Amino acid sequence: MPAPPPPSGGRSRSTIVAVIAATAVVAAATTTGFFLLGSGEDNRAGTDPTKTASPQASPNNPQDTDTETATVKGWKVVVNPSQGIAFDVPPQWALQSTDWVTYVSENDDPDDTPLIGMRAPAYLKEQWCTSDEDKDGTAEDTPLAVAGSRGNNGARSTEEIAGADPKAWVYGQFTQPDKTKVRPGTVEPFTTDTGIKGSLGTAWSVGVKKSQKCSTDGKAWTFAFKNTPGDLASWSFFGAKGVSDEVPESMVRRIAATVRLYKDPSDS
Repeated sequence: MPAPPPPSGGRSRSTIVAVIAATAVVAAATTTGFFLLGSGEDNRAGTDPTKTASPQASPNNPQDTDTETATVKGWKVVVNPSQGIAFDVPPQWALQSTDWVTYVSENDDPDDTPLIGMRAPAYLKEQWCTSDEDKDGTAEDTPLAVAGSRGNNGARSTEEIAGADPKAWVYGQFTQPDKTKVRPGTVEPFTTDTGIKGSLGTAWSVGVKKSQKCSTDGKAWTFAFKNTPGDLASWSFFGAKGVSDEVPESMVRRIAATVRLYKDPSDS
């Protein structure tokens, strides 16, 4: 089903935009964010966004996670109730609602069909770069980095997810329409601090043309595992690469290590 347009302020076809969602790093790539109807799981995004304003939530805690405790002192808890996943981010990160979905699509797709998406994301430096790349008179904010989680129904293994998802994020966010600029890394076994075992993979871009103010190379990481019901799920990070305030690999791994199962999603 083609994705109808999200609420105002939710999408752009220029550089990485974070009006309320992260968008693409290169001129025509697209990332969109919106709220989903109901509590059903759809982390591919692109289906049935609401046409109304976002749900009410505390400005400091849009995910209503006061009952969850961060495993790293001073960090914030990010939750995805539809998958029963939680992870922590440093205090500088900004949390979005648990109903929020961020995705990327092909720049020339009139239906804006998602290539990949994730739910309940957190952004680092939401206004890291601001520009009006499509010259429509509206300035758009680009985040430095984004992290979130999703379900991976239909995948065959954690190794497959950890190999494919980072490449999809890097292509959609940073290199499209040129897939030759995407470089895959190795997929390795990974165990979180709470003992979840799975696969961790990465990908990055090389040689992205700095044709726009906010164009940059990028990188992505995905940790794939099984949630409480035994379904395949994943946590992903993507962000700018080769910039002065790039999120280092050590920090990405530290955040990934906080991924945990905090409830059975069937209880949502």
